[in-house]
Amino acid sequence: MKKIGWGLLVLVLLASCASRKMAVSDQGIGQLKLLGHYDVAHNKPFMGTTIGGLSGIDYDAKNDRYFLICDDRSAINPARFYTVKLVLGKSGIDSVQWLSVQSLLQANGKSYPSSKEDPAKTPDPEAIRFDASKNQLVWTSEGERIVRDKETVLANPAITRMGLNGQYIDTLPLPENLRMRATEKGPRQNGVLEGMSFDKDFKTLYVNVEEPLYEDGPRANLTPNKAWIRIYEYDLKSNKNRAQYAYLLDPVAYPATPATAFKVNGVPDIFAIGKNKLLVMERSFSTGRLPCTIKIFEVDLNGAEDISKNASLITSPPAKPLTKKLLLNMDSLGLYVDNVEGMCFGPTLPNGHKTLVMVADNNFQLFETTQFFLFEIIP
Repeated sequence: MKKIGWGLLVLVLLASCASRKMAVSDQGIGQLKLLGHYDVAHNKPFMGTTIGGLSGIDYDAKNDRYFLICDDRSAINPARFYTVKLVLGKSGIDSVQWLSVQSLLQANGKSYPSSKEDPAKTPDPEAIRFDASKNQLVWTSEGERIVRDKETVLANPAITRMGLNGQYIDTLPLPENLRMRATEKGPRQNGVLEGMSFDKDFKTLYVNVEEPLYEDGPRANLTPNKAWIRIYEYDLKSNKNRAQYAYLLDPVAYPATPATAFKVNGVPDIFAIGKNKLLVMERSFSTGRLPCTIKIFEVDLNGAEDISKNASLITSPPAKPLTKKLLLNMDSLGLYVDNVEGMCFGPTLPNGHKTLVMVADNNFQLFETTQFFLFEIIP
């Protein structure tokens, strides 16, 4: 593990209020250098809730605090988000201070029900972003798609604005291809709105599906198989989806054990870094192998075609998809990496370099770990 000394700690804290609007570099990112990581005690209690399931993170630079959304579907405690402070020190991240917890609230002011109470209204929270221009938060839900002989539950995914107290403000309209259907068209279950990011001016919002829509391609497999996902671009002045882009998933990193068991590769988060560029996180998991393979790519939107009018990437493959460059495969770090699902900028270092913070979702499982990672962004 990389270390940073106490002198650097003071400078980091003094610099932590630097504006998150500063672009990383006109040329993009050269390298992500690990400064440290921190593991949270399993099922740590806080203000009557169980900490875990942390699937999204964002940074409020002015107040040096992070917002973390929990993907508990109101099964353990009501759907919620946390506010924390990361204490930086000799180990990169010395500790995590848990500041507050807020329930996600419906338009009627009530917390969301569990799937046992009302599956059609149960959220599946996955991403959270802080809008510093409005002092508001935006979060995504994957919705639900259960199609069985004796049961059908269809709940659309959602992009929802809320206050810092969890109070509902409004919901962005969805393009037609994000609506759940009982037929194999549209989103797959648990593979929908996983990642989200504002641009630096908070005028554009990007969201992505984790796995291919049924009409766009198969789920990722061990060999390349044209597993295309979509990244959606929203104009926040009109609140409309103005463009969609095709992104090709890497194959699943490792075979499952047994070979027919569950395996997956998808995109759990994205993060805008300026100049029409995104960081895209791919997470691969295979049964029989506890760690996840996490890859971070730099993706260029320049020159990519708008595929919003393309009804199927199977029948009409994209001519100009997004291009991607691998920045980091976390397998190379030489440490245990769990189910990393969220990333955001952190404080600025005294050398002017940004930091990137990641969080892992333990799924409330004893054999999984809630983790934080701190990286220096090298231009």
